[in-house]
Amino acid sequence: MKSKLTPDRLSAYIEHVELPARKQFWLETEARKILRLGGFVGSQIDHHSSLARSMDQARVHIGELEQNDHSVANGTAIIADTLRGPKGRFTRTWQAPIGGLWGNLIYISTLLPRFRLLVPIAVGVAGCEAVRASGADHAVVRWINDVLIDDMKVAGFLIEHFTGERSKEEYYLIGFGLNINNLEFPPELQKLATSLRQELGRSIDLETFSYCFLAKLSWNLGLLYYQEQIELEQTYNKDTDQHPLIRRWSELSDSLGRRVVFGFDVINNPQFQATVSGIEADGGLKLVLEDGTELVEYSGEIRYLD
Repeated sequence: MKSKLTPDRLSAYIEHVELPARKQFWLETEARKILRLGGFVGSQIDHHSSLARSMDQARVHIGELEQNDHSVANGTAIIADTLRGPKGRFTRTWQAPIGGLWGNLIYISTLLPRFRLLVPIAVGVAGCEAVRASGADHAVVRWINDVLIDDMKVAGFLIEHFTGERSKEEYYLIGFGLNINNLEFPPELQKLATSLRQELGRSIDLETFSYCFLAKLSWNLGLLYYQEQIELEQTYNKDTDQHPLIRRWSELSDSLGRRVVFGFDVINNPQFQATVSGIEADGGLKLVLEDGTELVEYSGEIRYLD
């Protein structure tokens, strides 16, 4: 990136770009409230030229602040131009060269437990919306939150829980990796991964994309708080009305109706095949086995069979 990302520039982006886009579908008063509720995203932005792993840096950051009796700023974003030793689910290695958006968000959730279940959904929606806003309008979400273009992965997210040693505060470390301008992938990923530049045939302004993604994250996490307030005020019927985040995920996802293989580590230990029949209000994936048995899974991952 040519310049350091700053919270002030993020706020300006939200005001001049994200808010007008949301006002097309929401009343301005509602849109402003949602963005205000999600305004903690990017409250502090730590930008590094290189890190070994952003999750490790987040833990160090939290530990240093707590040792000095300082509070951790909720929504702190730790971003690196490149990562030297990134890890995904089940310690899978992946590439994080210059040209992508790599990092994590330190999130201190004050949501009630049943609303926290939707955080992974919110993250995937934000990633897909950012990719689409950059021109790849056929990008989709694969449950829970992988972003694909023509079945090739362009973005992935990983959420880790971490408890502060001194404060005992429960932190959510929302890791993100988005292939933007990077063009080269190792042989084992060449048929599985892609980048925005490869798909669009042009380079993307990475600084603008970074603000776009953080703004989308601000909106979708803010939407969780907004919806929580509505449900607690009993102005929403959860039995008949669909959560707006679930509705948006369903609009962006191509998982519904697909035949899949499921597993908690689906690559090394696939467990069963099924057809995706829907998604629950709390983000659980509804599956139908070949013998007609129905079940709901809340963790794990899927890969498409067709």
